[in-house]
Amino acid sequence: MVSLWEDTVCLPQFAALEEDLHTEVLVVGGGMAGILCAYFLRKADVDCAVVEAGRICHGVTGNTTAKITAQHGLLYEKLIRDWGEELAGMYLEANLKAVEDYRMLCGGIACAFEARDHYVYSRNAQGKLEKEIRALEKLHYPAVFSDALGLPFSVVGAVRFPNQAQFHPLAFVREIVRGLRIYENTRIMSVKGQTAKTAGGRTVTAKKIIFATHFPIVNTHGFYFMKMYQQRSYVIALRQEPQILRGMFVDEAENGLSLRSAGEYLLLGGGGHRTGKEGGCWQELRSFAGKYYPKAREAYHWATQDCMTLDKIPYIGRYAGKGQEWYVATGFNKWGMTSSMVAARLLTDYVLERDNPFALVFSPSRRMLKPQLAANMMEAAADFMTFSAKRCPHMGCALQWNSAEHSWDCPCHGSRFAQDGTLLEDPATKDGRNYSAEG
Repeated sequence: MVSLWEDTVCLPQFAALEEDLHTEVLVVGGGMAGILCAYFLRKADVDCAVVEAGRICHGVTGNTTAKITAQHGLLYEKLIRDWGEELAGMYLEANLKAVEDYRMLCGGIACAFEARDHYVYSRNAQGKLEKEIRALEKLHYPAVFSDALGLPFSVVGAVRFPNQAQFHPLAFVREIVRGLRIYENTRIMSVKGQTAKTAGGRTVTAKKIIFATHFPIVNTHGFYFMKMYQQRSYVIALRQEPQILRGMFVDEAENGLSLRSAGEYLLLGGGGHRTGKEGGCWQELRSFAGKYYPKAREAYHWATQDCMTLDKIPYIGRYAGKGQEWYVATGFNKWGMTSSMVAARLLTDYVLERDNPFALVFSPSRRMLKPQLAANMMEAAADFMTFSAKRCPHMGCALQWNSAEHSWDCPCHGSRFAQDGTLLEDPATKDGRNYSAEG
């Protein structure tokens, strides 16, 4: 199972860490967020090193649909209702700036960067679209209502964000990693104070540590295991019929589909479900393709995983309070490309001790009292009490068999393991045991 991006670009390889290391800033995690953090820190002449448990950008980044947009579903009406116009406006401005940062950086890189309008459509809820338009008007953003989309099925309309973008994420990464100090196949097992220990027995000491590990791996600070859950989603790439979508599209419904073109391919995303639960998976996408694109042929299929926060806003900032120089970027809620850029800019400013106007809206220390918190806690409690010989080494929850992907998945916090127990997804930091067969 290889994504279109992984099959068409070969990233440079980096050696594992073979000796103890001291650096001013340690970035744990080599996905898009971690790589961009290192890129901007290097531009600021900061001594920085990235350690990655596997290969850089072969996790979520290598399996994204690679949309670059500040339109994260019908979000802004909700943000205004929950947080007020000022913070909602800050979220919008930060993500619009991220789009422009990509536009600037991609200007000299052959990474299939293309300006595209982005649409959130609805098949039956025009009222939701109208509310979002009114919310965006309050934020002085020129989103428009659209009813002519070129989709193969009927919709009641869409909210359009003009001049967003799409690209080939690994072609972009291939260029910006030049000159960065990166160690691959170097898994961090524990972090205490300013010292990190690797699975290979090496020690890394740093004045400041950035956790860009998708899901934070340290449980004793920040309570991220309570504040997030993980969700699987699926993508198929079809060789297109003559008609090519000129925009990027996503359904406002929670389990709706995402569509975008990528050269000769049409990418369909969806079939999602909470990790460790059942969902439509690729079959849902294949059924849709058979109905609406009957002449297209599947060329690739892949899956990805996203951290979902309590309030649909990422956690970017100090890992927990002000006691130590730890920083975190997590909870991108399926919008990892723009969120990675926001995180890199914000965390670079933290490291350089510069003020950032967007720090407040993304603060991991913001209030936790949201309905999703209770749902997360109940899910974890129920699963912890479930009888199963196969337990997650992260916090002991019972693992569930994922028949679509042939893996053991944790419904509590989203760790995943291959049939033989090999770790596939964090926050667990070590392999499981006795997972050799289904059931």
